[in-house]
Amino acid sequence: MSPVFPMLTVLSMFYYMCLRRRARTATRGEMNSRRAIESNTRALPINVEIVQYAKEVLDFSSHYGSENSMSYTMWNLAGIPNVYPSSGDFTQTAVFRTYGTWWDRCPSARLPFKRTPPTFCSQDYVELAFEEPVYPTAVHILETYHPGAVVRILACSANPYSQNPPAEVRWEILWSEAPTKVNGPQARQFTPCIKQINFPTNLIRLEVNSSLLDYYTELDAVVLHGVKERPVLSLKTSMIDMNDIDEDEDEEKYGCGMDTLNKQFSIVTLREWPTNGYFDKLPYELIQLILSHLTVPDLCRLAQTCKLLYQHCCDPLQYIHLSLQPYWARINDTSLEYLQSRCTLIQWLNLSWTGNRGAISVSGFSRFLKVCGSELVRLELSCGHFLNETCLEVITEMCPNLQELNLSSCDKIPPQAFNHIAKVGSLKRLILYRTKVEQTALLSILNFCSELQHLSLGSCVMVSTY
Repeated sequence: MSPVFPMLTVLSMFYYMCLRRRARTATRGEMNSRRAIESNTRALPINVEIVQYAKEVLDFSSHYGSENSMSYTMWNLAGIPNVYPSSGDFTQTAVFRTYGTWWDRCPSARLPFKRTPPTFCSQDYVELAFEEPVYPTAVHILETYHPGAVVRILACSANPYSQNPPAEVRWEILWSEAPTKVNGPQARQFTPCIKQINFPTNLIRLEVNSSLLDYYTELDAVVLHGVKERPVLSLKTSMIDMNDIDEDEDEEKYGCGMDTLNKQFSIVTLREWPTNGYFDKLPYELIQLILSHLTVPDLCRLAQTCKLLYQHCCDPLQYIHLSLQPYWARINDTSLEYLQSRCTLIQWLNLSWTGNRGAISVSGFSRFLKVCGSELVRLELSCGHFLNETCLEVITEMCPNLQELNLSSCDKIPPQAFNHIAKVGSLKRLILYRTKVEQTALLSILNFCSELQHLSLGSCVMVSTY
């Protein structure tokens, strides 16, 4: 054998060993770098859940306690629990004004509005502000006595502590359910399964219905769980109920947002059809009767189908009684402007809970009443924080036939503004609960409103008691 071949064999073996060592070194390097990446990944901050109690109570519709006291008032919902997990009647809790059905059966009870959607059953509300805006993952409500009143939980896109208010305020329903009766008055932590939303929030609204309760419900605290970064929706453990998804799809399909609702109110271009089928054979009054069973959004949707139904849906006779309270989160100046031509014969109008955070302006409200106020007999404006003295002056001038006026919890109206109410001599019912009415204005109202039968002055701290 030639001496060259052993040399080549040795060189080949040496080269092979070098390649193996290089391969091992590379493999170890890759493993080390992989371990480094994994360790760095573990070191990165994860999306930690933030747990916070309500910092402040921003707004509410009613409470059992007095404005000058802390007993049974909504302000007790701010901060850490005072009572929970104890059960019983404690003055340190938040208590709404009513319970059961006796409030609706008493002689001073108000008649319900027609066309109220069956899904809207809220009677009272409270809005809570939290320190940090988060994407909610859970809401815990600590109920200490006769639980079961909460029927809806909402989140708001507006940050109450921001110096720059958003151009549009959006409310999203986290959870909603019909009233249910809970067996027993014992304390509980109510944690409904909420759906995920696509914006962070630090403003939570609870809406309650106490009609099935045997006594006042008492709330101690509200805990908001959430994360700073928007969570990715898991396919395995979804936090959204399928019924909620269907409702959301319906909202997108039918357009329940503020802009879409306003478009439904507006005039749309309709296609001309040669005939209207069997509708041409029905009497006008019968079609009107059928349409009277529709809710306001359904009426607006139907108006976009054909000219015949558009004429029926825009007939002012369909808007004799109009309640916009169920749609409080979507009503603004544009909505009122679109409704003006349809409400020229309106007699009952419910704008309770609407218009807050700049949705309805004084000028927009005044324009609407100047067109639609002449036939008004009943006007509900509970919790209308946009109302001021100008609004009351417009009401007394444009609504000469007004018999019922509800201004409960309209705490932005100055004391001197209530003197204008004395100009409405036809008033029979006046609700001034939680307002700043003074004794001078009250005496003037009693003197000139000779037909007044029902007067509510609960929690009017500026009226002296004897």
